[in-house]
Amino acid sequence: MDNRTILQGFEWYLPADGKHWQRLTGLAEELHKKGISGVWLPPAYKGANGLEDVGYAPYDLYDLGEFEQKGTIPTKYGTKKEYLECIKALKEVGMEVYGDIVFDHFMGADEEENVSAIKYRSDNRNVALSGEEEISAWTKFTFPGRHHKYNDYSWTWKNFSGVDFDDRRQDHGIFNFDGKGWDEEVDNENGNYDYLMGCNLDMEYPETVDQLNKWGQWYQELTDVDGYRLDAVKHIQFNYFVDWLLNRRKEKGKDLFVVGEYWNGELEKLTNYIDSSGALISLFDVPLHYHFYEAANSDGRYDMRNIFEETLAKERSEWAVTFVDNHDTQKGQSLESWVDGWFKVHAYALILLRKAGTPVVFWGDLFGIPSQGVDAVGKDLELLLKIREQLAYGSEMDYFDDPNVVGWIRTGTFDREKSGYAVVMTNAQAGEKNMTISAVHAGKIFVDILGNNEAKVTLDETGGGIFPVNGGEVSVYVNEEIVEKLSRRIDGLAM
Repeated sequence: MDNRTILQGFEWYLPADGKHWQRLTGLAEELHKKGISGVWLPPAYKGANGLEDVGYAPYDLYDLGEFEQKGTIPTKYGTKKEYLECIKALKEVGMEVYGDIVFDHFMGADEEENVSAIKYRSDNRNVALSGEEEISAWTKFTFPGRHHKYNDYSWTWKNFSGVDFDDRRQDHGIFNFDGKGWDEEVDNENGNYDYLMGCNLDMEYPETVDQLNKWGQWYQELTDVDGYRLDAVKHIQFNYFVDWLLNRRKEKGKDLFVVGEYWNGELEKLTNYIDSSGALISLFDVPLHYHFYEAANSDGRYDMRNIFEETLAKERSEWAVTFVDNHDTQKGQSLESWVDGWFKVHAYALILLRKAGTPVVFWGDLFGIPSQGVDAVGKDLELLLKIREQLAYGSEMDYFDDPNVVGWIRTGTFDREKSGYAVVMTNAQAGEKNMTISAVHAGKIFVDILGNNEAKVTLDETGGGIFPVNGGEVSVYVNEEIVEKLSRRIDGLAM
């Protein structure tokens, strides 16, 4: 797919009105016209918190908003029927759809069970705080509201390796079930980060693996999604998804786009996961996000030459999924690291207008976050999306030779009319860059389509020119002849 561009189709604080699938269905054509080629949908199954559940506290994987469970039939986003209609509408206009899969834990069990367990330190899960003791754990999932439709399996403590609450003693500790242990090939934060929350799925227990595979087969056939976003992969045995994904790919009959959330800023850990998971899973470029966050909060002191250092975009570009912000980094969330507005367009230019990685645009940046008083980024982001779709082709050359003023070019290609451009940005004072786009563009006039700088740059016989940028801003210089065309498209007019 040329210049795949993904929309994260939700944010954390969407209204719990059960209407989001309908909202997305109505937006399908508009999203495609904006330059979006794929949409990552939020988890669609019933969560422990019912209508208020964002989707990351999974209760019943088979309830996609169909059964009266947890006080509601629809999920936060709507009903099963509306979910399937949404997927169909997005695919019909030419976009791919990616399902969000949470296989780390279940929450909201129906019954308690008595089980022998060992308590561990929360900050070092390799250090036991007790011997074996019987606890009362909420670990039995019978899904009474579903009445065994689609699947009649009941989940018990045997499917899990631990919990974080002993109801008998009202103890909020971390308990590992007798004889289970923690999976070893997981992130080593807190000694061993197998356990995250809720009832921790035991990927060493054959019935757990079998049931998750059965659900995957059911879900893939039902939805025909084109790929997956995998939640919390650093807490799950690193090689677990290999067989699961190979099975889904076989059922689909073609490759799937798969991205995992391994939240860690250390490049080495991310590359190790890519290798350990059979190179089937791309990862979100968390180090790059943190570079954006640091640059946005450094008052111009960040060295822009280093923006891609120690990132997946630089080291494993084919497996890098780049992003500026997401539902976890927005204000009020556990991983809050919101990229300030002044640097937002810089950051989007750095992921949308470059060859490396697959960029994800956040719903909150495209449409705003009304509950938090956060406005949409606006026309600049929409222009960047159209530039990526229509002009971001050809070879790339970097001019990252100044601590504040950096730039790069794309040469364009013959088969893409007037493609190619020059980008120059600064996180401090105004400046300029002498850059060569391509001799193909010799004599052409290039202007800043973002309108931040009024310069008209006539390229010399080599396709080179001097491209200025105002203090703290970004300029994207494109062939003057294409500007009106793109701008009219953004304004909703025919090209």
